[in-house]
Amino acid sequence: MIRWTEAGVERSAVWRSALGVPPPGRVVLADDRMRAATAYRLASEGTALLWRGDFHNARQLLAALGRRCKPAPPGGGFHRHRQARAQRAHTLGMLLVPYAEGHVVELPRAPDVRDACAEAYGADASPAVGQLRELLGVIGAHEWRKKGVLVPALGARIHPHYGVFPPTRAEYVDLVDRAPLPGDRLAFDVGTGTGVLAAVLARRSVRRVVATDIDPRAVACAADNVARLGLTGRVEVTRADLFPPGRAPLIVCNPPWLPVKPASALDQAVYDPGGRMLRAFLAGLSAHLEPQGEGWLILSDLAEHLGLRTRAELLEEFAQAGLRVTGRLDTTPNHHRPRDPADPLHVARSAEVTSLWRLTS
Repeated sequence: MIRWTEAGVERSAVWRSALGVPPPGRVVLADDRMRAATAYRLASEGTALLWRGDFHNARQLLAALGRRCKPAPPGGGFHRHRQARAQRAHTLGMLLVPYAEGHVVELPRAPDVRDACAEAYGADASPAVGQLRELLGVIGAHEWRKKGVLVPALGARIHPHYGVFPPTRAEYVDLVDRAPLPGDRLAFDVGTGTGVLAAVLARRSVRRVVATDIDPRAVACAADNVARLGLTGRVEVTRADLFPPGRAPLIVCNPPWLPVKPASALDQAVYDPGGRMLRAFLAGLSAHLEPQGEGWLILSDLAEHLGLRTRAELLEEFAQAGLRVTGRLDTTPNHHRPRDPADPLHVARSAEVTSLWRLTS
């Protein structure tokens, strides 16, 4: 619950956060009369602003708060960059909006967000209060889900659900599309997410693909995409912690690339605390590979350029798991960040290489 005082009366409401953010302890009312400087001071001090004004003015205030947040200093390194991002997220998260029954935002000129909120928060549509920043993310995710992300390797669109990382970086999908298949009978796609790699394998003539994920959102998302692509009879999507039962001649995994703790639930597709998923995949790979089978590990070396992991440590992980490298395909990112000198991590990003490691027992 979140609590505040309004017109001298103590009030409360359900706190809404799909990302697991705790409710703020101090809340004051705010409307169109509040200046950005005042809002920034209060938000920086940890006081949340429950908005009672025009919705579009709230969006403008949020943008003004963002401009006041201090970026990481150039050359400050990865941890300073994350610290600045976390502080920015905390400050912007202090601007709150009220929801009425039925996922309706009770503000003038507020858009109809009922479908977007139902996708993110579920059928429970009781009155609540939540972050405007998160709501805008929910609206954006709804648009992504409707229009989808074009995946050239598929010649089709993948439709990401809220909380499931979209396949906007096509280079790692292209690696899976061009690596030589060790057979076409069966493949496991471990940590499937949107199901994009399972779909690529099925389109490449693998007769049966078992796609797993531990996140219920991802399982629902992958099943939806498999159905959209007409691959339901070829791809089975199931909830599992890494491997499904049995063995396969091909097992594919694209784990989070950076071995640090995620700052929110949305970061879990990028950040793997201590490299736990990577190590668990490598440790269990031999037990689930058929003789002469291959495990395909798709991994960026960005962590190496950021000083979070060394190449020697990665190779040692292979050796400790009883795995050897039989081949590797490399590619460079095709998004804009490596070419943006203003990016605080430009030096590391400009050197990044994504690899598909072909591993055997």
